[in-house]
Amino acid sequence: MDPLKYIFQKPMPTDRLAKWQILLTEFDIMYVTRTAMKAQALADHLAENPVEGDYEPLDTYFPDEEINSIEDVGSNENQAWQLYFDGATNTKGTGIGAILISPTGKHYPATGRLRFFCTNNTTEYEACIMGLNMAIDLGVQELIVLGDSNLLIRQAQGEWKTRDLKLLPYRQCVEDLSKRFRYIEFRYIPRFHNDLSDALATLASMLPYPGNTYITPLEIQVRDQHGYCNTVEAEPDGEPWYSDIKNFLKTGRCPEHANKSPKRTIRRLANGFFLGGDVLYKRTPDLNLLRCLDAEEAKKIMNEVHAKVCGPHMNGYVLAKKILRAGYYWLTMEEIAFTL
Repeated sequence: MDPLKYIFQKPMPTDRLAKWQILLTEFDIMYVTRTAMKAQALADHLAENPVEGDYEPLDTYFPDEEINSIEDVGSNENQAWQLYFDGATNTKGTGIGAILISPTGKHYPATGRLRFFCTNNTTEYEACIMGLNMAIDLGVQELIVLGDSNLLIRQAQGEWKTRDLKLLPYRQCVEDLSKRFRYIEFRYIPRFHNDLSDALATLASMLPYPGNTYITPLEIQVRDQHGYCNTVEAEPDGEPWYSDIKNFLKTGRCPEHANKSPKRTIRRLANGFFLGGDVLYKRTPDLNLLRCLDAEEAKKIMNEVHAKVCGPHMNGYVLAKKILRAGYYWLTMEEIAFTL
């Protein structure tokens, strides 16, 4: 972040940076990192500028200060399931989505595509009815229904009358289904609190569904690392990960079993490496050379940098950057550094 530090500490400057470094060497410049100021600046300012007059301490008394917050949670709400529903209508079709959440936090999503004409209000009713039927099939007795359709929620609560003839059968169906629960409550929520069911409804409306085509249920993967960290496994065949690149730089030939795509990948990767004798180096944008390590050497380097001679302990990202500054490189260094 500091230009002078970048210019003076760059090991192999090029172009303009090299010119600036030469021009600045005639001055006796010593770079010192600035210390963090933060709250110390405010404390120094108050100490240097005292307030004249009588000093009055701040009154920090609050009534019931031992109570952090108060939340009214009823007995039914602790045992009740939650139902989120939403509908989506666009030029590609009409979809409905509902999510049933158990008191333990388990989610039961459902989505459907409507092949008949629906308005926005009837679509919301279709989604709500689908969710209510799901809850009945699972034997739910206490249910809280949450939706972002103000019209449906107010009509279900009995606050608004249903005057539209198209909505009368929907309103009667919701009322009949509600009687099958021991406890049911309808609540209005803003749209940004109903984003998951809205995503299901939008997905159903956008996806084409021709004939009897079966679509496998979607599975959401949770990844804690970058995608490029898992591109190369550590020496599955006993050879170092850089063996193909090293052989290509030495002989100019790709592996015999490789087809067109792997050969193109090896030639592209080889442009970023340099072979010095029998040691392979990785080129950096600063024209530095980082020695490539195999799995055994990488493990030893990480242990040294993480806890021994280079300490102190650090997280995976800082550890990977520190290994790069030390002059070493391998493709999966961030992945292994985070798991250390």
